[in-house]
Amino acid sequence: MSTINKPFRKKDAMQLVTGQPVYMDDVIPQDCLIVKLLRSPHANAIVKTINTAVAKKVPGIEAIFTWEDVPQDAPRYTQAGQTYPEASPRDRLLIDRHVRFVGDVVAIVAGKDEKCVDKALKLIKVEYEVLEAVLDYHTAKDNPILVHPEDNWASLCPVGADNKRNLCAHDECGAGDIDAVLAASDVVIDHVYHTKACQQAMMETFRAFTYMDVYGRLNVVDSTQVTFHVRRILAHALDVPKSKIRVIKPRIGGGFGAKQTVVAEVYPAIVTMKTGKPAKIIYSRYESQIASSPRHEMEVKVKIGCDDNGILQAMDVYTLSNTGAFGEHGPTTVGLSGHKSIPMYGTPKAFRFAYDVVYTNRMSAGAYRGYGATQGIFAVESAMDELAAQMGMNPIELRKKNMVRQGQVMPAYYGETANSCALDRCVDKVMEMIGWDEKYPRKDMGNGKVRAVGLAMAMQGSAISGVDVGSVTIKVNDDGFYSMTIGAADMGTGCDTTLAQVAAECLDCELDDIVVYGVDTDISPYDSGSYASSTAYLTGMAVVKTCESLKKKILKKAAEYLNCSEDELEFAGKTVRRLNAPEGEPAEITLKDIGNRAMCFNEEALQATESHSSPVSPPPFMAGAAEVEIDKETGHIELLQFAAAVDCGTPLNENLARVQTEGGLAQGIGMAMYEDVTYSDHGRVHENSFMQYKVPSRLDIGKVQVEFECSYEPTGPFGAKSIGEIVINTPSPAIANAVYNAVGVRIRELPITDEKIFIGIMGGR
Repeated sequence: MSTINKPFRKKDAMQLVTGQPVYMDDVIPQDCLIVKLLRSPHANAIVKTINTAVAKKVPGIEAIFTWEDVPQDAPRYTQAGQTYPEASPRDRLLIDRHVRFVGDVVAIVAGKDEKCVDKALKLIKVEYEVLEAVLDYHTAKDNPILVHPEDNWASLCPVGADNKRNLCAHDECGAGDIDAVLAASDVVIDHVYHTKACQQAMMETFRAFTYMDVYGRLNVVDSTQVTFHVRRILAHALDVPKSKIRVIKPRIGGGFGAKQTVVAEVYPAIVTMKTGKPAKIIYSRYESQIASSPRHEMEVKVKIGCDDNGILQAMDVYTLSNTGAFGEHGPTTVGLSGHKSIPMYGTPKAFRFAYDVVYTNRMSAGAYRGYGATQGIFAVESAMDELAAQMGMNPIELRKKNMVRQGQVMPAYYGETANSCALDRCVDKVMEMIGWDEKYPRKDMGNGKVRAVGLAMAMQGSAISGVDVGSVTIKVNDDGFYSMTIGAADMGTGCDTTLAQVAAECLDCELDDIVVYGVDTDISPYDSGSYASSTAYLTGMAVVKTCESLKKKILKKAAEYLNCSEDELEFAGKTVRRLNAPEGEPAEITLKDIGNRAMCFNEEALQATESHSSPVSPPPFMAGAAEVEIDKETGHIELLQFAAAVDCGTPLNENLARVQTEGGLAQGIGMAMYEDVTYSDHGRVHENSFMQYKVPSRLDIGKVQVEFECSYEPTGPFGAKSIGEIVINTPSPAIANAVYNAVGVRIRELPITDEKIFIGIMGGR
């Protein structure tokens, strides 16, 4: 292959590293209204009165909107960027009189500059009726205090939601007689694991710019992963036809799932619609920390039974998920905590997976890389090591006896077959990379410190089967170069480049012959968006299909120009050749000539559009291993190195795949060891800046090594599967397992800190 699995530089690399204007705030007019939000200081309250008279008199203030400007009995909407009908409940108003968490929106203020808007915000007088809040998600289900008592709450999908029970979702599934099989198992472990509501902490915060065009349509320039979903959500929230809204995506300064939720867009949109003036909103880091869409806090109960030989007999997983004040992604993230952890093991005779997703008066959660699988894998992979320890077995041996292998059916993964699975090779590779046999389980350094290793496995998915859609349009231009318009959002992953590589491979041309145009809902073909690890796998296959359709059109046009049948022709990239051409007749025509001639006197556009949806979601697999050093006197932990081996099928661009892996590992290490979200007794987030919320630097993640163990996925472009999400899933359990191997302390609640290790050590003395 000429372009696939080649280390091409990202198409926009030089513009990014040289600081060219590419992000939203770089490319929009600066003389627009500044929009900011007044936020609730209470976790649960009713706005009794709100006085904006003095604030409106501040020079430069253009508009102030409150709940009185929004019908409280209007249909509600969801901010979750999901395919319609959204599984997430419709539980929001643009501005609600009932505020449900500290940070909920009370008023929208728009003015000519930040100074006047900040002054106006301080002059708005609000009287609240403070209500008792539900802050503990363990007591939320069937609590007499309802987070959403309103009658116009709606759930469009049968996900087990019931707002009168504080339930955002509920379900139970399984196979076999789980209770009987557990009872008959020789060894059973039963533990509970807790993961916190981590923040994505992307460099570019939430932001959007809105203006009315000459046709009276709302235009939105938006830092988003889900361009087409934004259009639908805004149309619903603002009660305007979708035809009146256009959404354009510039470069995105990171998303990691946060921008799969329409957090900020609706506020400048309503300002522009009511004033007719351009407006922008840019969240501060403080707002991004206290009123955004972090990972769902989950408590995962795992019960595993095996026989005396270590063959798993049964696995029982129950997840309690805290969706916060609103239900964005609540019903969908929780499913991955079981469906992307249990199937890693192919031997159990029975499994059960049940969950409850509950409303509380805390900041609402949303999508974050790993999307629930991260939480479930931390629990299951920690539990597997606990089972191995109870049996006195090497945890690698236990995994090798039970891990899913290529060709196996995965009952807990919707009955799909692992048609491409190199998980066994990933484990072997990681053992080699980390030096497992020499270092397991621990090594006493003789200076009060001990070193140890721990390992974990992971799986994810590639798009949402039967739901997500990827689409591409490619046209031939004069001189024979191609324009490719995609609906997927490049958020720094490099999909503009990797999709162009797929097109260049299919069309047998140079990468620079493919010009990629980003997402514009007026121009781009419909694409679900960049989430659920869908872009390379799903949109990549749309590229393949589009290229095949386009080549047929090129051959048809070449046959017309060469005055022969299409059966006589062969597409050869820069040319179309005529096989066995009669003497004296042209044997080929260049693509340049075809492109130029097709610009005139042509009755058929030389372009193609194709869409792709997949009935399956082939999982990528990986293994990760951590080496830690712990001071036995203080509990201080240092991560020395982390090794990862990933099976993403055929890497489309190994350099970009490696960067994706390294970045995901860094985030996973942050979740495992540093990042924490805690609340006051009144529901206020303590970690409201990077001074309190600790994101690891390069110095904190040790030596990171990444290798690839390739498989071939028959349903993916050139054998490719996804890689974006799986890479965050192994650090938490691998580090927790290494800590146990080092000092015998089992940490079941993240993050893994010096204090928790020290307390565990002292408790064991």
